[in-house]
Amino acid sequence: MKRVVVTGMSSITSLGEDAETIMQRMQAGESGIRYMAEWERYADLRTRLGGPVLHCTEPAHFTRKVKRGMGRVALMATIVAERALDDAGLLGDDIIGSGQTGVAFGSSSGNVEAIAEFGAMVLEDDVKKITATSYIRMMGHTTAVNISVYFGLKGRTLPTSCACTSGSMAIGQAYEAIKYGKQTVMIAGGAEELSATQAAVFDVLFATSCRHDEPHKTPRPYDKGRDGLVIGEGSACWILEEYEHAVARGARIYAELVGYGSNTDGMHVTQPNRDTIAGCMRLSLADANLQADAIHYINGHGTATEQGDIAESQATMEVMGGNIPLSSLKSYFGHTLGACGAIEAMLAIKMMQTQTFIANLNLEQIVPECAPLNFIQGEAQHFRAEYIMSNNFAFGGINTSLIFRNPQAS
Repeated sequence: MKRVVVTGMSSITSLGEDAETIMQRMQAGESGIRYMAEWERYADLRTRLGGPVLHCTEPAHFTRKVKRGMGRVALMATIVAERALDDAGLLGDDIIGSGQTGVAFGSSSGNVEAIAEFGAMVLEDDVKKITATSYIRMMGHTTAVNISVYFGLKGRTLPTSCACTSGSMAIGQAYEAIKYGKQTVMIAGGAEELSATQAAVFDVLFATSCRHDEPHKTPRPYDKGRDGLVIGEGSACWILEEYEHAVARGARIYAELVGYGSNTDGMHVTQPNRDTIAGCMRLSLADANLQADAIHYINGHGTATEQGDIAESQATMEVMGGNIPLSSLKSYFGHTLGACGAIEAMLAIKMMQTQTFIANLNLEQIVPECAPLNFIQGEAQHFRAEYIMSNNFAFGGINTSLIFRNPQAS
């Protein structure tokens, strides 16, 4: 078995275009949630809240020809992938096109505008809006394919499109590709573009927040006053690398990925199940060969939905006990769906590095039905962590759990 380390990272959220800025704004208690006036045209849409990325700097060399097959979701994914490779010191390296480098990347769906182009054909019998790139922008694996083409990758392409676990599953599959000797380097992560259609998915389930007068006060994971989730957007990319290869070239190592677990509820499409969520965490611990008390921080999924927060907390209590500090970063920039697992785990690693674990934003009174966990409230907690866990749970009953080791702990 090969050891797998993180040597490059990059992210974009509504709080900034790099992890340092995002961390600074979270520590300051800032929220990336906004009132979406452009959604007012949808009369029956209850929510008008979102976490839009207001600034996404496109490199000058991203010409029209480069971007022709990219919708917004693929564009963000490719931008952060290039930044992550540069961060890892691998941008332009021969290994990228050698067949030893692959990609695992995911999103809940492709570009919404491209989907609408096909929608015009179905609803209006009009094919004139469909172009040669419509499907490339629309398809569920648009992020992985665009990254592969842009960098000339010859290794494995592992697309993931499984709602809220798209990003975390991509990281997990990339980890396994290296662990079992199939690849040396993997570009991994997730992306999502904000759309009213995604908000509508949860809106019809009465699971969206409608605190329109106080956007900064929502979402409120694990809080008694929560009224639903808020959809965000963004992307995060990781460079995973085989340990010996990274050491040989003198790479900076952010963390070692030591455990990955994934399973499926097999019961209900939208209702989470505490038993299989607990089972997923056990799989991750077993893969890492660790006991629960070895984990020093948990990055929770916490979406601020009625059933999700409760099921997650009860499963966490069952497996991990109630002493491990836990927070959900969705309280700052919303639920970024296919990107959330990659963005949030990346920020958890940044917290592990700085020994500063951010508190849950807007958590004032814990839901009585939630298990009595050590939710970080008010101020950040400062401590040294050797192992951290990051969990995500998606529609379809798909669960993931990742465990990272702090290389500075040895």
